[in-house]
Order: sequence, then C-alpha cells, then structure tokens
Amino acid sequence: MIHRLEITESTMLDAARLAAEGAPHGTAVAAERQTRGIGRHRHSWDSQTHGLYLSVILRLPTAQPILTMALGLAVQRAVNDLAFVSADIRWPNDVMLNERKLAGIMVQAANEALIAGIGVNVNQPSFPAEIEAIATSLRIETGLEHDKEALLGRVLTEVMRCAALPKQEVLRQFERNSSYPTGKHVEVDGLYRGITAGLDENGFLKVATESGVQTVFAGGVRPI
Repeated sequence: MIHRLEITESTMLDAARLAAEGAPHGTAVAAERQTRGIGRHRHSWDSQTHGLYLSVILRLPTAQPILTMALGLAVQRAVNDLAFVSADIRWPNDVMLNERKLAGIMVQAANEALIAGIGVNVNQPSFPAEIEAIATSLRIETGLEHDKEALLGRVLTEVMRCAALPKQEVLRQFERNSSYPTGKHVEVDGLYRGITAGLDENGFLKVATESGVQTVFAGGVRPI
C-alpha cells in the first residue's frame, strides 16, 4: 500500500508512525514535497516539488550495510531502466550520475521495523548554490521531464526485490554495478586516502592506504 501526500514534514517520520501502528512490510509513504527532508548524518535533504520522496517500511532481519547497498542497487536499476542513463553507486548507497548525487538513501530502525528513506532528484531544473556543484537531477542530465509516477512504481518494485536478496547476491551485484569497491582512489572523511580494495564478508569497504588496509564501517567516501 502507498500512502500519497501532497506535502509532509518527512516521509520517514510518517512511515515510522505507520510502523508503530502495525503497518505491514512494504507499506510506503510518498510525498510531492517535504518541509524537513532528512539526510544522513543529520543533514537536511533539499525537497523541492520536483523530486521523488519515498519511505518504505521493511520488516526484515537484514543488517547494515547490506540493506543499504541493496537499496542503492534498487534505485540504480529503476533509474537506469526508465531514464536510459548509466548511474553509479557510491559506497554504500548514494546513486550518482556524472559524479554528482542523484539519489540519497538512508535506513533507520523504528518501532520494530526498518524505515528506508529514498530521495531521487527527478525534474529539478536547479539546486541551491550550496549544493549545485555536487547534486544533479534526471532533468538536468537528460534535458527531459520524467514520469515520476512510473519511477515511483519501479523504485518500489526494485526495493522489494533487492531487499529480499541474500547477502552474497547483494555483494555480487554491488561489485558488478558500482565503480567503488575496487581500484577507486578515495578519501575517507578527510582522514586518510587510499585505493579501494574490495568489500569484506559483511559489505564494509576496504581501503588500501600507505599504513595498511583500513575497513570503512561508516562515513563519507569521496573520489579523488
């Protein structure tokens, strides 16, 4: 079931409330606009009326970062198939197009469920000055208006499919569909630099540095 809203504070908060009321696995909240969109690390998410804002209740035992990686795969596949682009996934789950962020994903535990929040920049013609160098939209990249309703349906379909994949299949697909797991020159949270050296058995990123191999459990990974 999809709960559709014209405007809301945050679809993640709405989904959390529905989860507390016992809403089943797969229940989704979609909004045309958020007044306080939530990003990772307490960042806000620019939520203009041109984007796709969606939160899904997942009642799964899947651990991080496997689930977030699976969700990145889901959004990447939906976007690529419907917009005919070649999006990348920055570990663990940012969907990128031409090295700019096209979609953000985060997962929070709430009321014995997991809430997957997804924001995709669809028909936005521009961005605030503070993020215009790092964000992009399907409209900017393709010069076309895109069918948000079709994208919403496809994202939901792929989320349910990918969230149910076994761990090893998520790892296999991520390594095949992301440029980040191996051979990428990156900086981690401004603390150190190195070359990505694969994923461990739980999906955490390994980075080979001058002082040895570091495992990235959380934080910002940026190409250099």
